[in-house]
Amino acid sequence: MADILLGTQGWRHDGWIGSFYPAGTRPEAMLPIYAEAFSTVEVPETALAVPAEPVLLDWAAAVPEAFTFALTLPLTMTHEHRLAGGSSTLFEFCARARRLGARLGPIRIALSPAFAPRSETRSTLARFLAALPDGLRWAVEFRHRGWVDRPTLDLLRAHNVALVLADGRWLPRPRVLDLAAQPTADFAYVRWDGVGGLLDVSRAQHDRVAERRRWQRALRILSGQVSTIFGYVGHRFEGHAPDSVRALAALVPPVATPVESRWPQPQPV
Repeated sequence: MADILLGTQGWRHDGWIGSFYPAGTRPEAMLPIYAEAFSTVEVPETALAVPAEPVLLDWAAAVPEAFTFALTLPLTMTHEHRLAGGSSTLFEFCARARRLGARLGPIRIALSPAFAPRSETRSTLARFLAALPDGLRWAVEFRHRGWVDRPTLDLLRAHNVALVLADGRWLPRPRVLDLAAQPTADFAYVRWDGVGGLLDVSRAQHDRVAERRRWQRALRILSGQVSTIFGYVGHRFEGHAPDSVRALAALVPPVATPVESRWPQPQPV
């Protein structure tokens, strides 16, 4: 059975102060506190720029050795250049990412909805995947549903690249759950995005019990086919991501967790 590592999309959320972080928590103290509760985090900020080496080293020093960071490839490559060119940025990004050492988790390639499947873009994707540096875990998130077909899945599988299973607005949930039974890599990457915006992220505002139960079945099937499942919850799924992670973790044991936190825990959903 797979190791299941669950966390949230980001940790720097002022709206969590008082509900997840203790009152008065300063931004620089958030990551160490977060890492006492969860074993992994997705870092959306790396989509904006290649992270500076001192920043990565600071992150690594703030968490336990078993903790992992999932990074996102810069949007200059995925949205601006649409995977064509930018090889220097790719290799600079990978060189920096490796500074995390054992704490480096998967790297997400989030493609633009405008990146539609055509003969030209399929060739571009194939060349890009073939050029990815070895020794790293890669996952692709398609935001145009036309990509999710047999040729694409076969291409990902040939390069041991995971298809990001995103519960959100890009693909119908039944299709995503079906894809969970067809992994394309030896690990899996799941995102619970939800839909719509929220101003208050300090508390749960949507009932997703039924959805979690459906994911419970899918994750158990997936767990028998891969070595590790990385999963990240966003606010829009239920309203308060830390609560959602704990609720999901209760459904799919065993989930990798760090030592018992000394901080107040979020209330269950």
